[in-house]
Amino acid sequence: MNQKTLGKLLECARHAIEVTDDELDEAKRRRRLLAGAMRRAFPGSTIYFNGSVAHGDANTPLTDVDLGAKLSSEDADGYGPGQSDALPLMERARQAIREDLSEEFKKLTVTVEGRRRAVLVRFGEPVTLGQPDFTADVMTAIPHPSGKGLYIPNMEISARWDRADPLTHTRLVLDALDKTDRVFARAVRLLKHWNKTHSKPLCSWNIKALALDCIDEPMPLIDALSTFFTHAYDALGDGPTPDPAGVAGPIPLNMPMAEARRRLRTARDDVALAKEHESEGRPLSAQHALSRVLPHIVPDVDATDEEQARLRLSAIGMTGFGPGLVAPSVTPTRAWAP
Repeated sequence: MNQKTLGKLLECARHAIEVTDDELDEAKRRRRLLAGAMRRAFPGSTIYFNGSVAHGDANTPLTDVDLGAKLSSEDADGYGPGQSDALPLMERARQAIREDLSEEFKKLTVTVEGRRRAVLVRFGEPVTLGQPDFTADVMTAIPHPSGKGLYIPNMEISARWDRADPLTHTRLVLDALDKTDRVFARAVRLLKHWNKTHSKPLCSWNIKALALDCIDEPMPLIDALSTFFTHAYDALGDGPTPDPAGVAGPIPLNMPMAEARRRLRTARDDVALAKEHESEGRPLSAQHALSRVLPHIVPDVDATDEEQARLRLSAIGMTGFGPGLVAPSVTPTRAWAP
């Protein structure tokens, strides 16, 4: 068997899931069309991009894109908590998007009704072959009176508006990409795969918010994973992750805290075990442990023979070769959980 280092396994894994250039180019083209429609609908607005495409950590298949318009003071007048909700603004956005994009995208639908935060655009045409569609969330946001962050729609609460700062979020992520020589994005790609294959304990933004606190310099990917899982497990012990921009409330989990931390602890321990196996010359055992963290993109292997050989060598080392020495009783065990 062609044995690979943990570093090589992770490089292969990230390439297996990262978005392709063709997917990304088409997604950005459609995003530009939407941005143009929003600029026409709201002259003087600031268009901002967020989400995985803007943050440089999109995986394949690529199914959506996110953008918003920070409205000018004139367009925002009369909107906000205690004033009008965002429905008239969302209708304005819907009309502009339909007018600008429906000729190219014959199956385009633009939905406002029942939407919590953003206008939902369904293009009726995927950017990844085999996917049912490609969508966009288009936000109509207004400046916060303090000058820090925005009010974004939340049609499910009485105030109808929430505070958030997506522009700062994107800036923080892009700064992290520069500081880490893009290790941040590569690690986040892998972490999103871990999350998806382990019952989604965290939302994608929670992963990135936690990573901002600990993946802050170039490092090997295996160390980035180890650093993240250790930090995330410890940090969530103090409560939900705070908003990195210091504007919105804590980031909610997708499951009870104890269960989310259990998954993080298991991943932390499996990564540590993989590193230990590799440092002691057991590449198959290392790969097996890592495959538990990143199933499907790190192939599993049968490391039983390798572990049995390790135990035999360990027994020989303990007993020596002199006459009269008796080998201790050794019960073979796996180095990983069943």
